[in-house]
Amino acid sequence: MNKNAIKIGFVSLGCSKNLIDTEVMLARLANAGYAITPDETEADVVIINTCAFIESAKKESIENILDIAWLKEHENLKAIIVTGCLAERYKEEIFKEIPEVDALIGVGSLDKIEDAVAAVLSDEKFSAFDDKNECALGGERIVTTGEHMAYIKIAEGCDNKCTYCAIPGIRGKFRSRPIEDIVAEAKELEDLGVKELNIIAQDTSRYGVDIYGEYSLAKLVRAITDATSIPWIRLLYCYPDKITADLIAEMRDNERVVKYIDLPIQHISNNVLKRMNRHGDGSVIRDVVKRLREEVPGIVIRTTVMVGFPGETEEDFNELCEYIKEAQFDRLGAFTYSREEDTPAYDFEDQIDEQTKQERYDIIMREQLHIMEKKNEALIGKTVKVLCEAYDVAAETYFGRSTADAPDIDAKIYFRPEIGKKRIAPGEFVNVKIDDVIDYDLIGDIVR
Repeated sequence: MNKNAIKIGFVSLGCSKNLIDTEVMLARLANAGYAITPDETEADVVIINTCAFIESAKKESIENILDIAWLKEHENLKAIIVTGCLAERYKEEIFKEIPEVDALIGVGSLDKIEDAVAAVLSDEKFSAFDDKNECALGGERIVTTGEHMAYIKIAEGCDNKCTYCAIPGIRGKFRSRPIEDIVAEAKELEDLGVKELNIIAQDTSRYGVDIYGEYSLAKLVRAITDATSIPWIRLLYCYPDKITADLIAEMRDNERVVKYIDLPIQHISNNVLKRMNRHGDGSVIRDVVKRLREEVPGIVIRTTVMVGFPGETEEDFNELCEYIKEAQFDRLGAFTYSREEDTPAYDFEDQIDEQTKQERYDIIMREQLHIMEKKNEALIGKTVKVLCEAYDVAAETYFGRSTADAPDIDAKIYFRPEIGKKRIAPGEFVNVKIDDVIDYDLIGDIVR
């Protein structure tokens, strides 16, 4: 078999942590000699790295598999390989329910991707589900997020055991990577030209407790800062109960750590938080938000909340609404509770109907829109530093982000070209004076 003649396509779904797994598989197959194509219609094999966190994610994964399956009948596609969370969670069902799938790879078996490709090209079914708690972490990657920005995964799995969440069962126990491994990867990313490093894990703030006996995220950030000159280092997926004084001090004092933190609170009512098995009650959340605002001037706090959890009363929901008004989160995402089998909350009494969930979601998002409108209007006339991401040909503007916005989840800043000036390259920093707001996005002009 001439591997160079075999074209492999990839579809990566779900979170940025899953994207890194896709990048690792890309590198393994490219190093093995296969050709990688961005166009599924010309692929011989398509690998779909799936998500299965909540019902909507499962539906998206299945829809993508069925869309790709159409190519087996109507184009040149020879085989479909399904990897990631859906494969891990439904390993017994997928072959039976979707016979177009030729191979399944669990989250602990990414190193078997070459074996899977070889098998399906020989018209053999293939599956691999090695122990997800024992698989190697890290690995060579082909970065797919552009030269200027990358994610770096510092741990795998989760030990929090929130009653609504299937992730511990899918991804296994929490396991940190050693500091020296992460630093070595950060240096490689810097050599590629990365200007923004987004630090991720299922629970980033737990980093190190399993291998160093203490929360070590601040120590890791210092090590990355000392070893590289990457200008922006961003912290995502931090839990309120694990925000240490050391971490707050590092965010405050380290100029290259952007003044932004992703802090999913899920709720504020003690009744709901206890049923969710969240670590830390409402007072812990209020205290950490207060400390971050007081000790890290100008910090942008992003959070996530869940509405419609079993047993959430009108009183609980109203408490959440009032706290959102009080806290004035800079960024907020909400989602409705998804009843997931094999989670404790699946069997909870007082399940809430879908209409009520949606109504509560709409109320939360309307309130946050009002908050965002006020915060964005306050930026008109201000000049902010922007990392250019690309040029939008249709809109005839550049776009990028400030330190206040994380990739993929937050807003963008659009800025106009300068007549007679050279083009701005992706990864270049520019100062932009804001003069308009459209929905959540900002618009302005370059200031020299």
